[in-house]
Amino acid sequence: MTPKIDTDLVQRLIATQFPRWSGLPIRPVDRGGWDNRTFHLGDTMTVRLPSAKGYVLQVEKEHTWLPILAPQLPLPIPVPLAMGVPGSGFPFPWSVYRWIDGEPTAVDRIASLPQYAADLAAFLVALQRIDASGGPAAGPHNFWRGAPPSVYDAETREAITGLGNRIPGDLATEIWDVALSSRWDRSAVWFHGDVAYGNLLMRDGRLAAVIDFGTAGVGDPACDLAIAWTLFSGESRAVFRAALDVDADTWARGRGWTLWKALITYDRDPASPRVLDEVFAEYQSS
Repeated sequence: MTPKIDTDLVQRLIATQFPRWSGLPIRPVDRGGWDNRTFHLGDTMTVRLPSAKGYVLQVEKEHTWLPILAPQLPLPIPVPLAMGVPGSGFPFPWSVYRWIDGEPTAVDRIASLPQYAADLAAFLVALQRIDASGGPAAGPHNFWRGAPPSVYDAETREAITGLGNRIPGDLATEIWDVALSSRWDRSAVWFHGDVAYGNLLMRDGRLAAVIDFGTAGVGDPACDLAIAWTLFSGESRAVFRAALDVDADTWARGRGWTLWKALITYDRDPASPRVLDEVFAEYQSS
């Protein structure tokens, strides 16, 4: 069982493994995440600890690949400074990162949603252009992001059935079937894997940084399109799609990834019903 992840634990880990930083104040980060727990370490660093065994594989992956990706991207991403080992009762490896200034994205603070969409698309295009040779293919480390959405076929159909008349089940099934009708038949490319509000930092109303590459990998980038329905709509969605130059099949798979996530979180995420409405409306108008 994972011990309680709190300031006292982080202090013990730092004091034992990185005593040069032991005098720095430690405090939890606002919105510190679910897959990992994050803490400020002084003013310029953060400590990030996996919250469960399923996230452990992401630690070494980020330390290996983020330094390679960072110089080739137009926006800041996390910079790993040190990797800790199990200790002080904590059973997993963990990380120290450089702190990135910014606040999590909030729609009401975005200066221009179309500009934001264009900036995010430019970041993803740059990411996809990085040499993917030897990069981590879809697997348990990223919950199969980058694989065909069919990996979640049974779960999706079960969710559609379970939600009954709360959603238009026939329409949801049609959208899902369209998503499964094609596969990525080109070379694998880099993707982020969790392009979501909390992982997009902004300053002065503009996109400023992209964080949390735990589900990153190489493969089909369709999973990175979910933001088109969770954040964008209308003009901003059109700008995002055009800037990425997404073909119809990849767009359909992106819609499928969005549908799957909104279905399985319908009863615990207040945003999921709205996201499903966006998916249904966009599909019917396309």
